[in-house]
Amino acid sequence: MAAAPVWSVDPRTGKQREQVGTEATAGEVDAAVRAAHAAREPLADRTVRAALLRAAAGQLGSASEEIITTADAETALGRPRLTGELARTQAQLRAFADEIEDGAYLGVTINHKDADATPPCPDLRRYKIPLGVVAVYAASNFPLAFSVPGGDTASALAAGCPVVVKAHPDHPATSALTGAALRRAAAEVGLPEAVLSVVHGFEAGVELVKHPLVTAVGFTGSVRGGRALFDAAVTRPTPIPFHGELGSLNPVVVTGAAAAERAEEIGEGLAGSMTMGTGQFCTKPGFVLAPEGEAGDRLLDALRDAVSKSAQGPLLDARMREAFLAGISARAELEGVASPVPAGAGEDEHSVSAGFLTVPAEKLSQPQYELLLEECFGPVTVVARYRDEDEVTAALSRLPGNLTATLHLSGAEAAGDGGQGTRLLAALTPLAGRVLVNGWPTGVAVAPAQHHGGPYPATTSTSTSVGATAIERWLRPVAYQDAPEALLPPELRDANPLGLPRRVDGRWEN
Repeated sequence: MAAAPVWSVDPRTGKQREQVGTEATAGEVDAAVRAAHAAREPLADRTVRAALLRAAAGQLGSASEEIITTADAETALGRPRLTGELARTQAQLRAFADEIEDGAYLGVTINHKDADATPPCPDLRRYKIPLGVVAVYAASNFPLAFSVPGGDTASALAAGCPVVVKAHPDHPATSALTGAALRRAAAEVGLPEAVLSVVHGFEAGVELVKHPLVTAVGFTGSVRGGRALFDAAVTRPTPIPFHGELGSLNPVVVTGAAAAERAEEIGEGLAGSMTMGTGQFCTKPGFVLAPEGEAGDRLLDALRDAVSKSAQGPLLDARMREAFLAGISARAELEGVASPVPAGAGEDEHSVSAGFLTVPAEKLSQPQYELLLEECFGPVTVVARYRDEDEVTAALSRLPGNLTATLHLSGAEAAGDGGQGTRLLAALTPLAGRVLVNGWPTGVAVAPAQHHGGPYPATTSTSTSVGATAIERWLRPVAYQDAPEALLPPELRDANPLGLPRRVDGRWEN
């Protein structure tokens, strides 16, 4: 039986653009994983890995015109957005090169023998080593920054782990181009091209998570798809870590004082955030608690005006569009739910229009309204109108885990007056991995202090997929006890020949 073709499709028209290749067979997945496994030793050199990541950034830049043109044709995300995303992707690669050259991520810790300690302490030396081959499942909504050359791949390569990427079917041609760029980078620095491979097809994704030489998984996608792969990863004969980003509502709380102080600014900001990228950001604010009364009305008026002016656009594929329209319809049918700006089908068969729903916050205690507390992927948000802080607290208690949670305060509340800001910040903290004050969650800075993760179902682990500490997902600690100096890896020797930051007998050395 011939392998199924892999087609690139234009979401603006629904028409096939080109055949990119064929879906990988089980044998082809096995070959890719085994070749990656064989590439671990040459990838072990930190200096070479840093050179690889910088070369990858350079190769992506050299092919930028073709990559951006192809990505726009496959995703309809627009050249300005994709140009910025490519720059971000290059910056991620270079940032991880800097991180591995610094060496602090290795966590080198040495305790010399101390017979007088209670209990006595032997000579112990600890650092972190790479897990092995990592399987990465690319995201639909970020064809560059969270896909083949994205943060999962960059951090895994930085850790010393070869990568096999299961490309997303919404942008197979972009995946092929970026994969080729990373393989050229490997050849440029003298590494086997097999440190990075790309496979296509649903069955290839299933075979990948089951492969005995795959040691960890990075995933960005739906709750349904992610949970199926997560279950497969942890029920293998040898379970493996599964770092999945699955879905997020990203709640926003606006205090009455904040609305009174700047209702129009908040309404306009919310509209910009929820419609950005046609509402297809993983950090899109999908649920807002706004006060009843005159100030809340002004906020909704501003939101209505701004959302009404937002442009229609296609979603990433027809399946997502159908799910969006069905989700809007189901929510709008609930008693007491209003649609000041109805979201729904656009003027052509491939586009959608942005909108928002409103509901009294008190209704959220009823089981049939739980649908409003689930992510609806696309340009829509739900605004729940509350009467007092108790209704806010009650609504927050019903929310699942999230990537972000946002709090809008007045100037006085931000200064600590009255204590409401402190209470609400404390209530939001258990719900999300990143808590914002007086800002909007769309846009995730690539910085050492960043955390892009959160309680389930936002993610399946406590790790971050953005920022320097994303590398920790692909490492495991190992300690040597009373090992002769001559046998120790260079990272753990007393002379510190690699000049690594480390902690020795409780004291940090730089």
